[in-house]
Amino acid sequence: METQAHLTASSNRQNNSRPEANFPPSLWGCSFASFSFPQAEFESYSRKVEVLKEDVKDMLTASKKDPVEHIEFVNQLCRLGVSYHFDDEIENSLKEIFDDLPNLLEKHDFDLSTVSLLFRVFRQHGFKMPCVVFDKFKDTNGEFKKTIINDVKGILSLYEASFLSVHGEQVLDEALVFTKANLESLAMQSNPRIADHIRNALIRPFHKGVPRIEARKYISFYEEDESRNATLLKFAKIDFNRVQLIHRQELSILSRWWNDLNFSEEFPYARDRIVEIYFWANGIHFEPQYAFSRMMVTKYTKIVSLVDDTYDAYASSEEIQHFTNAIERCSMNAIDQLPADYMKVLYRALLNLFNETENDMGKQGRYYASYYVKEAFKELVRGYHAEEEWADKCHVPTFDEYVRNGLATSAYGVIMAASFLGMEEVAGGEEYEWLKSNPKIIKAGKMIGRLMNDIVGHEDEQKRGDCASGAECYMKQYDVSEKKAIEEIQKMDVNAWKDINEDCMRPTNAPMLLLQHFVNLIRVTDVIYGNDDDAYTIPSSLKDYVTLLYIEQVPMYE
Repeated sequence: METQAHLTASSNRQNNSRPEANFPPSLWGCSFASFSFPQAEFESYSRKVEVLKEDVKDMLTASKKDPVEHIEFVNQLCRLGVSYHFDDEIENSLKEIFDDLPNLLEKHDFDLSTVSLLFRVFRQHGFKMPCVVFDKFKDTNGEFKKTIINDVKGILSLYEASFLSVHGEQVLDEALVFTKANLESLAMQSNPRIADHIRNALIRPFHKGVPRIEARKYISFYEEDESRNATLLKFAKIDFNRVQLIHRQELSILSRWWNDLNFSEEFPYARDRIVEIYFWANGIHFEPQYAFSRMMVTKYTKIVSLVDDTYDAYASSEEIQHFTNAIERCSMNAIDQLPADYMKVLYRALLNLFNETENDMGKQGRYYASYYVKEAFKELVRGYHAEEEWADKCHVPTFDEYVRNGLATSAYGVIMAASFLGMEEVAGGEEYEWLKSNPKIIKAGKMIGRLMNDIVGHEDEQKRGDCASGAECYMKQYDVSEKKAIEEIQKMDVNAWKDINEDCMRPTNAPMLLLQHFVNLIRVTDVIYGNDDDAYTIPSSLKDYVTLLYIEQVPMYE
């Protein structure tokens, strides 16, 4: 397993020559930095949203007379990206309906589409509706009935529901295989609108989609629905455009912050990706009230990316050792031990960010939060250092050893600790301890983040001489081909999602809001690494999403 790339990297580090990463430049330059916030337009949107919100709230209340109609309305709110306006109402009504669910199912013989919708909506909100509800759609041989094959709405709904499965739910595993096998042919038989909707679901089911992207796509889909609710559609469109202005302003502030640091000049070897990192942070929580979380996640993730590229693509072994030691100290007194000026610039920027965090958290009486962010960063850098040592020694660790270290190098620990900074109402010391303890859901998400990155990026990383990827470690430990290793890792991804779903079922070990944000982090990772490419390193495939979310407004047809 001592590849030529590994040997070259080791030789480069020992001779203090610099490896060449040659990452593509930024697609966006300074285009977002000059954005001027249109206050009058924003206020106009806000006034309209407040009026329409009351109308939609009345509709939500009125729909409660029929539990299924109510859940269908809740589903529309979620799909259109406006459910956050009614979180309390939705929580209370779903709890009421769920408590009476056995009676509801006994009284009514619901069709496949309705049962699947109930199942998905309840489970997405943490209510564990039992999977036995699907048994009635099977025949005496234990297979799904042939009579449902042409039920496009039902098959698609069952497909979407199957992604909410937990371990041991064989009927849902079978449902996924059954529905996938039939959906492509159903798409070919359907009208173009439904066909596109099916194909989008086959690429990325709703449960794995980033809420903001899903909302924008669904607004266009819903607009063509003949039975659409005009008030609800108008509300979703205006609210999307209103929130988009907030996001553009945040992106402008962060772009100026990044430009003022001048780090694209200071660190020409590193990926210049402030817009893509904001897309990542925005994917975790798009709602206006989480602006501070988005800003802090973006800043910390940008520094993480710089450290990652420095360790992977530029620094010598000696420089890495000194930088790792300095991070452990987290003190300006340690700056003189750094052997290179570029490292001092990077170290100072990180300490400034830590100080900014301490000041902000001090004002909230949450000094402990800055401590946890700092500790998460230290753990990450230790992980990067371990990978550098493996690369330097041309050592291929066991897959198990690699995954243990990969929980740290996924960077999820730092990202979520930074996200918690803006969650003072639900993220206290107890929640930070929960995050630090690596519970099942966190471990599963970190593993997905690490291994998905590996699958799409490992060939380029090997050319650069990075440490062995998860795929290579698996190949060595189990003596299998690359194809087989990737297949096995993809199975682990499926099982990790079951762990995640399981930990999101009530009663939960952490506030539901924090769990949902963590699941969103995994979802945005799936978008970035899920189409057989590394869209962070080669960001052209994210360009359309950035345009859709932050540049183009939803057209209004009055």
